Amino acid sequence: MTLRRLRPDDLAAFQAYRQDPEVPRWQGWQPQPDAQALAFLTEMAAAPLFVPGTWSQLGIADAVTGGLVGDVGIHISEDGQAAEFGFSLARAAQGRGLASAAVREAITLVFAQTPVQCIHAQTDSRNLACIRLLERLGASQLAEIATEFRGEPCVEFRYELARRPIAGA
Repeated sequence: MTLRRLRPDDLAAFQAYRQDPEVPRWQGWQPQPDAQALAFLTEMAAAPLFVPGTWSQLGIADAVTGGLVGDVGIHISEDGQAAEFGFSLARAAQGRGLASAAVREAITLVFAQTPVQCIHAQTDSRNLACIRLLERLGASQLAEIATEFRGEPCVEFRYELARRPIAGA
């Protein structure tokens, strides 16, 4: 696995996992038409990384083929002191440690290139794979939040990882 900038030529792979009905199950985003996805990939290819108040999206690529298998979204707070993370991974790439490696690498990049002091992630309490990943990385559960997601009541867990060396996954 390697993290890299998203590119317009990622469109087919990006759309393949983003339009898989299982991948967006726990995500805040919805599948989008090709033209909109291409505009997003083009924007992310050129956008400066880690600008306070904005989201940066990095591609998760297969280390051998370079093919896109997922992405990591990183939002830096307006004051630059906190970041929020989210990630998506193609179903065929799940269960092989790629998400853990990608999130670990993204955390390392954010801590190396920004003044961010803590990273937050929020996930549905039913998303056990994400919860296990966050806990392997050393994140602590801070809160349980009763909310609504896609018209259904649910509970989300909020995790935090403070600036320090990250635990192995």
